[in-house]
Amino acid sequence: MSTGEKSHHRLPLLQGVLPIDRSRVPAEVIAGVTLAALGIPEVMGYTTIAGMPVITGLYTILIPIAVFAVIGSSRHLVVGADSASAAIMAAGIAGLAPIASPHYVSIAGIVAIVTGAFLLLARIIRLGFLADFLSRSVLIGFLTGVGIQVAIGQVAGMFGVPGGTDGGPVEKFIETLSQIPSQASWTTAAVSASILGVILGLKALTPKIPGALIAVIGAIAVSWIWDLQAHGVAVLGPVPSGLPSFGLPDFGWNDWATIVPTAASIFLVVLAQSAATSRAYAAKYADRFDENLDLVGLSLANASAGVSGTFVVNGSPTKTQMVDGAGGRSQLAQLTTAVIVLIVLLFLTKPLQYMPAAVLSSIVFLIGVELIDVKGMRTIYRWRVDEFVVAAITALVVVVVGVEQGILLAIVLSLLDHVRHSYHPRDTLLVKEDSGRWRTAPIPAAGAESSSTDAEPGLVIYRFGASLYYANSNRFTEEIRGLLDRDEGAPAWVCIDCAAIGDIDFSGGETLHDLLDEMKEKGSRLMLAELDDGVRAELDRYGVIDAIGPDHVFGSVREVVEAFRARDQSAS
Repeated sequence: MSTGEKSHHRLPLLQGVLPIDRSRVPAEVIAGVTLAALGIPEVMGYTTIAGMPVITGLYTILIPIAVFAVIGSSRHLVVGADSASAAIMAAGIAGLAPIASPHYVSIAGIVAIVTGAFLLLARIIRLGFLADFLSRSVLIGFLTGVGIQVAIGQVAGMFGVPGGTDGGPVEKFIETLSQIPSQASWTTAAVSASILGVILGLKALTPKIPGALIAVIGAIAVSWIWDLQAHGVAVLGPVPSGLPSFGLPDFGWNDWATIVPTAASIFLVVLAQSAATSRAYAAKYADRFDENLDLVGLSLANASAGVSGTFVVNGSPTKTQMVDGAGGRSQLAQLTTAVIVLIVLLFLTKPLQYMPAAVLSSIVFLIGVELIDVKGMRTIYRWRVDEFVVAAITALVVVVVGVEQGILLAIVLSLLDHVRHSYHPRDTLLVKEDSGRWRTAPIPAAGAESSSTDAEPGLVIYRFGASLYYANSNRFTEEIRGLLDRDEGAPAWVCIDCAAIGDIDFSGGETLHDLLDEMKEKGSRLMLAELDDGVRAELDRYGVIDAIGPDHVFGSVREVVEAFRARDQSAS
């Protein structure tokens, strides 16, 4: 697999579709039908998270899914409404307009367009690498928090109560629980329980049965035949049919202060989640894909969402898995889904008016529960407790404070975790055992008897485990000083094994100059080994090579040891 690699021998469009294997066309069509069967109720459920009219969920897998299928390079990534991006959008623009109102829909369209602009800008100035700064552990914590928040936010709809209106997600949930004993519609609760029972029961029987679709169709039929609305069950009401309206959404300049940060948060989630999903499936099938072209596809998919009256779209892991599990191996399946959604919009929206609102709440509740990655959190805890703490804090902030604040914290924590690793690398000494085998040894504390950690008597080989820059240069200095300030005196030679040093900034260069002066005072000499060509060029510019002496720069640690032994022999 090659990512980010330009392909000159293929068309710039339809890279996720071509070449078409005719023998696989039936399987691709079946996968597209399966995605429609499972995805339609899912995206309708996401509208309750986003605060959008229910029909706009179908719009997300009409034009946007087709745009990415034509322009993107990934053969597997499915683009559509997503719970995380929908939740961030709803949290970001809450209060700017009444939920599901025309003004609210316009603001959601602007967010999608601005998100698309960020994605296109990322392609132009090559910011795709930002996706790598959201660590997998932080993403697991973030999505777990989103899942909890989404799930508890649907309880009100599942019981037919007004729900909490003030405070954060937890406060609203507590208020919802207090309303259930006195205000719950038990008929609505029975509908919710039935939906959960059908979906979970059929899933336990076989995952291939579209339980969500069967539950939706069954609920619509029961609601129509027995007039559930007359029994206190809220239904969707008339749902518009036909194609979405196209055009730039209306907006007011006063909203930009809220829209831009919200779109920026969504941009980072789209970037990280889409890239991770594309990489995973490309690796699974040894496919090539171009991350830069995918950024353009995601950008235009969001722009098309904005001008077609719907909300932000994202590369969806759940929908991608739906297609993969059904046997789809190219974007031909996604184009098939778009055709089926078009048919539904033109001819099959009338029955949707009888759908109980509790059906969507129940489906979204299950989606939220599935996002809670208990297995992933347990694995992180078992392997890295420090990363588990970061993931748990991220999840807690999402649940207690909000999704938008959670993604910002996730970014900050990921960057801090990266800095922590480079600031506190695993530095060691290289020593030789009696058997002649080299091993690493911990660096002794300053003043300790440390001759046992010499590579040769009077020769210390110090391996620094990261690039040398302003944040860790002080640590580097203190460790070298600890090697010099030992009871038996400073070693004659201190060799820095630079194999892990990929860059040395100005501060790092000045640090080496300062250390040279200190070492001369103590009668110790500095040697460098395993220097990368680029790092050597940097040290040349800083004047460090001249200060050390070119003859004190070696290609390998072995050469340093041989030179040290030759020095001892010539001295004797």
